[in-house]
Amino acid sequence: MKKNVLAIILARGGSKSIHKKSIAPCAGKPLMYYTIQAAKQAKSITRLIISTDDDEMAAYAKSQGVEVPFMRPAELAEDTTPDLPVFEHVLAELKKRENYIPDVIIHLRPTTPLKKTSDIDNGVRLLLKNPKAQSVRSIVEPAHTPFKMYDIDKKTGFLSPLLPKVFPKVFKKYPEAYNMPRQILPKLWEHSGYVDVIRTEVITKLHSMSGTKILPLHFEDWRRIDIDSPFEIALAEKVIEKLKKENKKTWE
Repeated sequence: MKKNVLAIILARGGSKSIHKKSIAPCAGKPLMYYTIQAAKQAKSITRLIISTDDDEMAAYAKSQGVEVPFMRPAELAEDTTPDLPVFEHVLAELKKRENYIPDVIIHLRPTTPLKKTSDIDNGVRLLLKNPKAQSVRSIVEPAHTPFKMYDIDKKTGFLSPLLPKVFPKVFKKYPEAYNMPRQILPKLWEHSGYVDVIRTEVITKLHSMSGTKILPLHFEDWRRIDIDSPFEIALAEKVIEKLKKENKKTWE
């Protein structure tokens, strides 16, 4: 039996870095357009909705075929609001209004416009074929290895390497790992927010956006752009324009 897979686009209207960021212009289209198109092409998604507090964003999403079953309360659209209560609100409302309970949730951020449809489908497939897995998270190799990161000692004011306690064997082999070429240091991974797939009960019962049994979803490094300022929009536009010249779409 085909699973009920609910994709949720989160888009609030109060972004400070870029006004109404999720519908800000990007290569001739509102930023949200690219995520919507990637989702609409995904064979694994059985329902696509948006959670937003903004009427303009809701209207645009609806014009693109995205469901707007209800608006998000203002108290869940603050700068510091975490994702979990927003997802809990969506699931609670859908259950109350429609008695609808999906099997799987896909978290689609409109700020990552270069997401690929096949990565969405692969994330769902990866979760469903691994019964013990609670979620799938998209990951990339970080631009800068954490082995070269520091904390600042509050008492002395000196820099303190961040990872010796976590990787004692590495620092035994390389006492100054932070001064070594990154190529010889262990490869670590960064959660990108590109595509996340979660079993519904992880959110509703464990009150978590991931659980502890998380599978990795690797994707092409150049697709990692996450819009947080006009600078990232300019980068995304260059990539999108290049794809257009090659007769390709961002989600292919």
